[in-house]
Amino acid sequence: MTALDLSTILPELLLAIYALAALMAGAWFGKDQIAKPILWATVAALLLVGLYIGISDRPDQTAFHGMFRDDAFARFAKVTILISASAVLAMSVEYMDRRGLMRFEFPILVTLAAIGMMMMVSASDLLSLYMGLELQSLSLYVVAAMRRDSVRSSEAGLKYFVLGALSSGLLLYGASLVYGFAGTTNFDGIFSTISDGQMSMGVLFGLVFLLVGLAFKVSAVPFHMWTPDVYEGAPTPVTAFFATAPKVAAMSLIARLMFDAFGNVPGDWGQIIALLAVMSMFLGSIAGIGQRNIKRLMAYSSIAHMGFALVGLAAGTAYGVQAMLLYMAIYAVMNVGTFAFILSMERDGMPVTDLSSLNRFATAEPLKAIAVLFLMFSLAGVPPFLGFFAKFGVLSAAVQADMAWLSVLGVIASVIGAFYYLRIVYYMFFGGESEGVESRMGLIQYLALLIPAAMLLMGAVTMFGVDDAAATAAQSLVGSEAAAVDADGTAGD
Repeated sequence: MTALDLSTILPELLLAIYALAALMAGAWFGKDQIAKPILWATVAALLLVGLYIGISDRPDQTAFHGMFRDDAFARFAKVTILISASAVLAMSVEYMDRRGLMRFEFPILVTLAAIGMMMMVSASDLLSLYMGLELQSLSLYVVAAMRRDSVRSSEAGLKYFVLGALSSGLLLYGASLVYGFAGTTNFDGIFSTISDGQMSMGVLFGLVFLLVGLAFKVSAVPFHMWTPDVYEGAPTPVTAFFATAPKVAAMSLIARLMFDAFGNVPGDWGQIIALLAVMSMFLGSIAGIGQRNIKRLMAYSSIAHMGFALVGLAAGTAYGVQAMLLYMAIYAVMNVGTFAFILSMERDGMPVTDLSSLNRFATAEPLKAIAVLFLMFSLAGVPPFLGFFAKFGVLSAAVQADMAWLSVLGVIASVIGAFYYLRIVYYMFFGGESEGVESRMGLIQYLALLIPAAMLLMGAVTMFGVDDAAATAAQSLVGSEAAAVDADGTAGD
């Protein structure tokens, strides 16, 4: 290990040291006294590391013999992950206090999961990819079952663990096939073995298994079966976390693997990803119509949105990667705001998640109802909200890559999915008379609702510079692939 290696992994190292220190403090002082201070300290630690990554101006570099890559693509994904995780933690404080869920282990596990996600998006080797993926997954299995006295929470954790273990096994099998036929686990090495855009049957099968394993992580159809039950059964703050940072990390990892290791054959993996995208968009849009529980609804919403993000990736171009990154950043903002509202839903002091409880909510809480309207319109892709531009970007990338058929299917799926978002708005403003829902929010939770809603409307003008950062990140990823082709002597031949 050299000084360069340590400086390259400094953000991950700092968070790991913090997690160990917080764990020792929690064990020493006891959960009742230290849980809330550790949670707020974790929020500060995640934000500070995210700020450090965002403002640091350093060249792209690799560490640990090419197993870890620090470039603009990884930095964009890491900043999105850290901000999402810190926002979810901050807005969950009041909910966890009221429900007796305030345990010091939760923010520590979120920190460990964030470290795993950061390693995933910087992975440049199948071994480092798996290490990051498992660190994230093991942490998420535990937090899904955090409410130990709840049968649904325990069931959610067990289902997630069993199906996650299956997906890990498939991914490992694919990695072993790739290693056996390519002779290396390093992405650059795999890239160089696929000469002239041709790869052996063994590597192709390995690629398929790798994609299947990663499709589980993004809830892509037909590997989505864990998502609705886990979203519904896990405590709502955990569901909010599942819906944001892990999705960004997994989607970024797929992009990293496809371009860095298999960038020579975009036509081969593009077909697989396009098929996953179509199935995810339509199943998420159609199956969500019948849902009456808002957490299960958001699970199917997540499946559909991952399909749209995969459309950008299927294009196999730098613009497609840019559109995917921008989509995931906007998706994270939309979900933070939506779950800030879901966390506040209660009746007689008990959490409520059925849609019918939203009837005439706008009469009692007009400002909150308008904020939720903005969020739902953005999720549905209604202009002029940012959600529309996110979908327009990925569909444009498909058209530019001569995949207009995929763009047309995306538009159809978006129209179908708009029904259940607009139904929520209808309930809030025009629903029938029934026992309503109360929305009790602290200041942080209130801001977590209003700020994303305002960003989704005002951001359509400037994008807050995120589109430029996404373009730089995409060029870094696709450019590194092109550079690898040049080094192999096959560029432009």
